[in-house]
Formats: sequence, C-alpha cells, structure tokens
Amino acid sequence: MRCTLAGLDCANCAAKIESELKKLPGLERVKINFATKNIDLPADQREVAQEVISRLEPGVKLISEEEAEEEGEKADHRLLWLSGLLFIIGSVFNEQLHRTPYSWLEYVVLLTSYFLVGWPVITRALRNLVRGELFDENFLMTLATIGAIAIHQLPEAAGVMLFYAVGEYFQGKAVNRSRRSIKALLDIQPDYANLIENGRTRKVRPEEVAVGQTIIVKPGERVPLDGEVLAGESFVDPSALTGESVPRKVEAGERILAGMVNGAGLLTVQVTKAYDESSVARILDLVEKASERKAPTEQFITVFARYYTPLVVGAAFLLAVLPPLVLPGAAFKDWMYRALVLLVISCPCALVVSIPLGYFGGIGGASRKGILIKGANFLDALADTHTVVFDKTGTLTKGVFRVTAVAPRNGFTREELLTAAAGAEIYSNHPIAHSLREAYGREIPSELVQEYQEIPAHGISAVVAGKQVLAGNDRLMHREKIDHEDCDVPGTIVYVAIDRKYAGYIGISDEIKADAKAAVERLKAIGVQRVLMLTGDDASVAARVADQLAMDGYYAELLPEDKVARVEELMAELRDHRRQKLVFVGDGVNDAPVITRADLGVAMAGLGSDAAIEAADVVLMEGAPSKLAPAIELARRTKRIIRQNIGLALGVKAFFLLLGTVGVATIWEAVFADVGVTVLAVFNASRTLYLGSGLRRLPLAQRSDTDF
Repeated sequence: MRCTLAGLDCANCAAKIESELKKLPGLERVKINFATKNIDLPADQREVAQEVISRLEPGVKLISEEEAEEEGEKADHRLLWLSGLLFIIGSVFNEQLHRTPYSWLEYVVLLTSYFLVGWPVITRALRNLVRGELFDENFLMTLATIGAIAIHQLPEAAGVMLFYAVGEYFQGKAVNRSRRSIKALLDIQPDYANLIENGRTRKVRPEEVAVGQTIIVKPGERVPLDGEVLAGESFVDPSALTGESVPRKVEAGERILAGMVNGAGLLTVQVTKAYDESSVARILDLVEKASERKAPTEQFITVFARYYTPLVVGAAFLLAVLPPLVLPGAAFKDWMYRALVLLVISCPCALVVSIPLGYFGGIGGASRKGILIKGANFLDALADTHTVVFDKTGTLTKGVFRVTAVAPRNGFTREELLTAAAGAEIYSNHPIAHSLREAYGREIPSELVQEYQEIPAHGISAVVAGKQVLAGNDRLMHREKIDHEDCDVPGTIVYVAIDRKYAGYIGISDEIKADAKAAVERLKAIGVQRVLMLTGDDASVAARVADQLAMDGYYAELLPEDKVARVEELMAELRDHRRQKLVFVGDGVNDAPVITRADLGVAMAGLGSDAAIEAADVVLMEGAPSKLAPAIELARRTKRIIRQNIGLALGVKAFFLLLGTVGVATIWEAVFADVGVTVLAVFNASRTLYLGSGLRRLPLAQRSDTDF
C-alpha cells in the first residue's frame, strides 16, 4: 500500500529512514520518494515501519498529506508567532532587564522563545548523538546556539533558532508547493470505472475491472482503462498523457487510453489491459520511480555533504581553540563566537534539498509536455546531446505504406503476384505487410498458408495455396539465388518468387511525417552537431528522405546487427564521451537493440507501446520527432538551474565562511547564509516544473501541431 510521510522535509532524514527500514525483513527493497513523500509498504508492515520512523524522526508520520499539511501548518503558525513575539520583547528590553534585579526575566523570555521553536531540533540532535550521527543540521544548530547561550549571547541564540525555524517553515512550504505541482502533473489517475454486468452499470475501482469486460465512459469522464471502443463516437482530450492539446476523434474499432478525458459522446469500451498494465498506471509508476535513478551531480552532492560538514566542524573547533593559545591578547569568547558562526554556515541543506527537487521537477515538467524521462541520470545525458541518429520508418516517416506499383514478370499476372505476396505476409505485423494485404483487398483463409517463416532483414518464406512463395527485399532474391532483372528499382520494393521462379515486384511508398523537417532544423538550431539516419531500407529511398530533411548523413540497407555496429562506431568518434552523448531515436519495437546500446535511447512508438516504454530511456509519448529538440532544451535548462543552485550555495557559504573567520560576519549573517540560501535554492529548483513556458519556440511557419 502507498503511504505519505507527513512532516518529511529533509532529504537526509529520508535517506536515514529508508536505510533503517531496509534492515527489516520484508522491507529490503523499500524506497522513499523524497520529492513526493511517498513510500510503498506491505499493509502488514505499516505499524512496524511507523515504529522505526517514530524512533528516528518523531515528527514524521504515515498519514495522508492533506491531514499533515493542515495540522502542521497550524502548529507552525502558532509556535512561530509566539516565539517571535517573545524574541522581540526580550531583544527590545534586553539591556534594561540586564541592569535591574529582574535580570533573570531576560533568561525566561529569550530561552522560552528559544525552546518553543528549538526543542524539536534539540531532541533530534540528542537522538542522533546517541546513535553516533553527529554531523547533521540539528547537531550543528544545537551546538551553535548552546555555545551562544554559554557566552551570554541570548538574543543571538534565540534569534538563530527562530530564524532557522522560519527558514525551515518557508523551505517546507516551497517543497510542498513543488510536490503539489508534481502531483497535479500526475493527477491523471481515474477514480472509478462504470462496469457493465448483466445489463446493469455500477461504479467500481479501475483495479477491479478484468481484461475483456465492458465499461461505459460518460461525457466529461476520464477514461479509466485502456481499451477498444465497441460503440459510440466522441472527441477525447489526450493532453494529460501526451501534452497534445488537439482533441482526437474516436469511434468503434479504435483504441482509447486510460487518462484521456471524454468529450460529449457516450462510449462503450472493451477493456484490453488490466489497470496495472494500462498506459496511465505505467506512466505514473515510471515518473515517480524516476527519482531513484540519480544523476552524477546528485551522487556527488551526497558524497560532498558527507565530508564537507565534518571538515567545517573540525575547522570551527580549531578556530575556537588555537588562536587564543597562540595569539597574544586573543580572547576565547571572541574566537568562540567566530567558531559558532562557522557552525551555523556549514549546513549543506541548500544542496541536499534543492538538487533532487530540481531534477524531479524537470522530469515532472517534461511529463506534462508528453516527454517521459525515466531518471535524473537520463536527463543529464540528454542535456549533453552531441549527435542524434534517427531510424527512418515509423520515426521520420509515418510508417503507413501503400502499394503504388505492381509489376508482374515471367508470365505471372497482377492478381497472382498480389495473391502470393499478401498470402506470404498474412502473419506479419510489419507496416509493409499491412499495405500488401490492404492492396489485395480480400480475406486470405489461414489454412491456405503453411510453413510460414520470417527471415530477419530479408523477408518471408511460406507455402501459399500449395506453392512455395518468397517475398522480401533484393537481398532475399540473391540469398536464394533467384534470377531477377529488377535489381535497381528505386524505392521500397517487395520482390516475389513463386516456386523459385521470379514473379515480379511490388512498389510501396511511405510518407514523411509533417513535422520531421522542422524537427531536424530545430535540432541543428539548438546546437546538435550531427543529425543522421539509419535504415534497413533501399539506399535510393534513404537518399531521398535524407535529402528532403537536410540530414547530415545516412546509412542504408542495414541489418539489425549492422545498426548496432554503426551506432558503436559513431559513439567511438565522439571526442569527449563524458560530455558528448549519442542519442538514437527509433520506433521502440524493431529498434530495441540499438535503443539499448546508444548513450540514450529515445522511443517514438506512441503511447501504449510496451516495447517502447521498456527499452527506451526517454519516450516521446506522441511519437512526434519535433518533440526531441524541446526535450533537449528542457534538459539543458534543468541542468543550468541545478548548477545555479550549486554555485549559489557554495559561493554564498564560502563568502560568509571567510567573513566569519576574520570576525566580520555575525550569527545573523550566518543564518542568512544557511537558511536563506536554502529557501532561495528550493524556490529556484521549483522553476523546473514550469520549463515549457521558457523554451524557445520555432517561427510560426515552421511549427508542427505537436510543438509546444
């Protein structure tokens, strides 16, 4: 069951909780998604998990997010206001109280303010101290403020803890706002399905509907499951899934996908996939799990924080102890104060919170635009795109073939040629096979076709109505040593031999996608160095398509293993493979080996293709090549924002560390350097959720319907 970790606003805390839960039997593979605060637990393990969480972080509970936000924000408001009021009173009248017999009131007022907001921090620090975990923000803030109290800097101690709490409050607000935005992007999960049973309709959970059952989708409802329309006609809005705002018309016999919103018509749908396997469930699962695949930057920050904080604590200790021992006239109190400033500054919260949030925001923003990126590591790789290699059929072309020429030879008739070719292709799912059967125009009884065999990268061998038929490309004719005089026919050609005698050829044409040319132009405009094409098709066809699209080059007549070898050669040509990546874009079905081998595999098979979603690192859910360039721009801008946060956090901290060391900066500046920078970094990271509005658009004349 899926639970929400209410009150979880610290990435380090999430990592500690996850590490402890994995030690329990049955929870070895548990994952905490810090960006959404979600955790999947077996129902019988929830109480055990809550005990572990309460021991580590008493403020974190397995309750609904709505309850957590309502209760938490009210409590935070009351405590912050009361602590702030006492802090103002104590600070304003601090000197007057200090010079009167009632100076003890100074301690009462300021320490009350201190403990109201600081007690949770202190208790967490003590608990971590018992476990031997010293170097986190709780320990650092507790040590710094207790040190300030020890040297009688009560306003500073109360102020540091108060402003730390205020910063944590606003940080939590920013994180929750980003989480709500992410959840809004993914809020395409249908709540119910109208199931038809025994002539009656009842509402059930989508998970309860089995494959083959029939449901009704009423006007305005969200489609709950993938299926085939049995009756009715309507327009559906696919924008939540694909980012495509143009409504689609659906009618009987057509496929409809979960997550789409029905228009004004009533649709009767036969379910073709269980909910767990539906398009919307797969996408939700993949987007939420994307945070588990960490980018190199995230991994570096985790290691950096592990060593950075202890080093700063050690430096603060030396700063407090050594100068009074070696410098004449150096006061221990002054150098102790400087050491406390360093402790406050040293918290790495800005990095460990904002960077994972930035990556997840980029992934969530991409999904809203119909671009499914499976992890932060793939987002990083996409930003470094140097070379893009496209497959041709189904990627740059529509993959919708039609017969344009039928040329019988050696005494065979046009009818015999079409009958033999259509019969041989009866079991094939290739688009060319569909076009041949469509051109034949009649049903072919399956009992007439025997000994069917697909010959990879060559064609088909079958016995059709008692005659041996070979149907495929020119390589098939040469392989089988069939004499034929039409070797150099341009275009996509299916050669046919009947009983090992050449019967003629059938010419087939494919259309280039409307946005393919604009896609290539845009890739070059954003700085992609090479745009190439690989295809198993005839060289003349490849040359024509490459010329029309202004490609930088093409490789034709390639077998599947040849495509893999060619991609490996192109990758080897990259001068700096760490910063220059090769992206292969294919239809996600026939190109799975190449998609897997490339630095980054992009599938354009359209939504609902299991092969595409499984094999690819990035899925363009609308199947439009024009979405690749905006995906690269999105990845680059996300990476820029991440780098801005790193530069901001490290730069400000380094500056104030220097000022604190020489005694210029006070604890107040230290609070800004820690809490203020964290809040700024989180707000900056949340911009990745809205990248679509900032991407440079093509001139109107060059846009396709799929541009965003």
